[in-house]
Amino acid sequence: MAAGLVISAPASGVGKTTLTLALARAWRHRGLNVQCFKSGPDYIDPAFHAAATGRASVNVDSWAMDRGTILHLVSRGRDADIVLAEGSMGLFDGVAARGVCGTGATADIAEMLGWPVLLVIDPSGQAQTAAAIAAGLRDYRPGVRLAGVVLNRVASPRHEDLVRRALVDAGIAVFGALPRHAEISLPKRHLGLVQAEEQAEIGKLVDEAARFVAEHVDLDAVLRSAAGWSPQPAASGLNVVPPGQRIALARDAAFSFIYPHMLEAWRAAGAEILPFSPLADETPHASADVCWLPGGYPELHAGRIASNARFRDGLRAFAETRPVHGECGGYMVLGTALIDADGIRHEMTGLLGLETSFAKRRMHLGYRLAALAAPMPGHRSGARLRGHEFHYSTIVAQPDTPLAVVHDATGAVIAETGSQRGYVSGTFFHLIAEDR
Repeated sequence: MAAGLVISAPASGVGKTTLTLALARAWRHRGLNVQCFKSGPDYIDPAFHAAATGRASVNVDSWAMDRGTILHLVSRGRDADIVLAEGSMGLFDGVAARGVCGTGATADIAEMLGWPVLLVIDPSGQAQTAAAIAAGLRDYRPGVRLAGVVLNRVASPRHEDLVRRALVDAGIAVFGALPRHAEISLPKRHLGLVQAEEQAEIGKLVDEAARFVAEHVDLDAVLRSAAGWSPQPAASGLNVVPPGQRIALARDAAFSFIYPHMLEAWRAAGAEILPFSPLADETPHASADVCWLPGGYPELHAGRIASNARFRDGLRAFAETRPVHGECGGYMVLGTALIDADGIRHEMTGLLGLETSFAKRRMHLGYRLAALAAPMPGHRSGARLRGHEFHYSTIVAQPDTPLAVVHDATGAVIAETGSQRGYVSGTFFHLIAEDR
């Protein structure tokens, strides 16, 4: 029987990912099989989980996915010794309006699965108040159970003692306290952590984090706090139709933001994925019947993409006879031009009229519900798609036929409608699931 545990915190930036990776690697060093998941729409963290555990990690999302889909995804942990679900933002942070089976909050997943929550608390600038915060989180929602706390970035032994005593007095278990340790800080950029595949030393970094956490955290006590869990077969699996039988998938440092469960669902449905690298000036495979450009960081590589004539000409030729779809950064590359943060205009593929700019940064962040006004690969006109948008670009021009009517999580209509022209389509949101 596996044991399940949710790792969460009062807020973002407290150290959830580092602790998750460290615990996973430390237990793996002890010979345990560890399975990780990511609660919420984060497409970067699952790759770190896989690097730490040697097992693929996927996202589970209560706003975009139904209960059957979530149970189907977590059932992959049935042969693990310990299953860790890393949360997003703070424990109860979600959107105001309920989605398919929740608000997207980590607490939804903890309650649904019956897994207790290990809180990461950063008591910087406070002492006993940290216990009040932990107690408030413990008591906020009856269906969510607190396992205990790991303190992160404690300033001194005296600081740790003050916080630890207050937590114990509040009836909250303290599994350990981590002093500040800059050597295990994960590098970041504007959309989150620098991707795992871009970090040559990621293995050493995770090993150091595991050593450090094992030195300061009672790993046995944390393991005992996890809930015994025997996953039941889900009544339904993933509601995902592959966009084609042979899918040319852009895959490199500029095109990597696609949810792992989507790729798995495509393969499970019998599709073959044919990766190619636009940064290496490669073209979609000639035998492919559809091309998919996921998001990523095209703004960091815009000059190189603009100069890769073989890629651009090959994609244009492909789009004359077969469907091409782009998400977020992929959508931008399908457009006419991308203006980078320095104000330099780079020619993109010109398959759509979209022009975007990073010269004046504006964050676009949140869940999206799209009703398709035209078909796109894998989805009929009228389909309701759920996804998530996160980027810092602004629209200079979006002249083509709108692909969808898009709402945010509050139900408000937004301007990022996506576009469609001929065989080519694109959206600013990253697809998570289609409503059944």
